[in-house]
This record gives sequence, C-alpha cells and structure tokens, in this order.
Amino acid sequence: MAKVKKYLTKLNPFNTKSENYFNKTFNKIEILGEGSFGKVYHVENKATHRIYAVKEILFKDLDSKEQSDMVNEIDKLIRVQSEYVVQYVDSWDNNKKNNKRIIYIQMEMYNYSLSNIIKGKAIAFERQIGHPMGLIEYLVSCELFKQVLECVKHLHELNPQIIHRDLKPDNILIAVNGRNGRFVKLCDFGLATVHDKRVNYRLSHKHTADVGDMRYHAPEVGLGQIYGHRSDIYSLGLIGGELFDMNVLLIDLEKY
Repeated sequence: MAKVKKYLTKLNPFNTKSENYFNKTFNKIEILGEGSFGKVYHVENKATHRIYAVKEILFKDLDSKEQSDMVNEIDKLIRVQSEYVVQYVDSWDNNKKNNKRIIYIQMEMYNYSLSNIIKGKAIAFERQIGHPMGLIEYLVSCELFKQVLECVKHLHELNPQIIHRDLKPDNILIAVNGRNGRFVKLCDFGLATVHDKRVNYRLSHKHTADVGDMRYHAPEVGLGQIYGHRSDIYSLGLIGGELFDMNVLLIDLEKY
C-alpha cells in the first residue's frame, strides 16, 4: 500500500481537482462499460466539444493489487504515447478521502473494439459462422490483424520492452476514421510489465496467476510461472484465430 501511495505521488499527471470537476467539465453521452470498479463514460468536453472516454474508478472498491494495477496503467499510458496506443489525456481524483475518493482517467475515444468487429463481421459480410470467408472479408481481417501485430511489435521493441500481458479483443480498439492509414490501437495497460531485454528470457518476470482474462493467457502466465514477451505472442495467436474464425488450439502443428 505504501508503494502505491508513493507511486501516486510521483505521477505528476495524477492531479487533485475539485469535487465537481468531472460533471462541470464534461457532458456524459453514454456508458461504454461497467464493472465492480466503476464505469467508463463516453463524454464531451463542454468547452471544446471534443469527445473522450473517461474511466471513473471507485477507490473504495479496489484492493491493494487493483490500486497498483490502476497506477500501473496510468504510468504505461504516459510511457508509450504513440500511434499504436490509445492516447492518454489526463488523470485526477475528486479531492476526497477513503470511501468517497474517485479516480478518473481521461483518454481518447474509440467507438469500437476488435471484439465488436469479430462478433459482427460474419453478419456484415453475409457469411454463416464456420463457412469460408469471401475475399473482401479476408483482406479486411488481414489488415486488422497486421495492425494489431504492429502495435504489439512496437511495445516489444521499446527499451525497456513492455509486455502487455492482457491482450484480448476487448483491449484492441478500432477507429472509424483512422490517421495515416492506422485504425487499431491497444488499451488497458493495468497488467503490463517492463522487461529489460538485456536479461535472458528464462530469467524474465514471474507474477501471480488469476489476473486479466485467462482465456487469452499463455499457460505460464495463468500458472504464475516465469514468462517473457512470448506470452503476448500466444495471446495474439488466439486473437488471430477468432478474427479468422478458426480454433488455433485444434491445429496439429506437427504437420507444418
């Protein structure tokens, strides 16, 4: 807990603002997501009319690990500002203590995730699930997956390297109007870790199990064993399988 407080103090963008700053500054358009931690809002800045996504986190509902994950997410968003990662704008609390404290993280707004695309793609291209893709759907899927790979490649080529650890379709955002030909960005860095590439892979990070969405985790991550950047690559394989409507876990690799 002391480490979390120390980290919060170090993060300059994590400001204390007035109790009503959020409601005075933004119009709430809709709720994008909701969970035990709080809510994610689609908002409009009243003065500039610019659109954002804002996470509203109820501090009292977070255990010490979740508090650490929240701080970690802010830190990673600040570190990895680029065209491959959702843009961090600001973060603050409501100047309250203990049970009344609320944390806000403001980011650029994306309307869709890869999860939305995967669920609606077959219908959009008038294809029955399990049937072969047509050429256009296949090419669209290839471009999306190529951009996902480029995003993860960017993280892995940073120095120090960043391992996302929670790659899944919900954490891959899709823009309606991309910039410079890019439509895909990564988000949700609460579980991301920094990995010194000078250290041998087998001496890489060891963390506890039961974090994030276990369906997309490499076995070593789920078991709390030593892992490296290859754990992200495992997740990418599963995501690619969903995007191309195939179960990659059933593929007999001995044939290749």
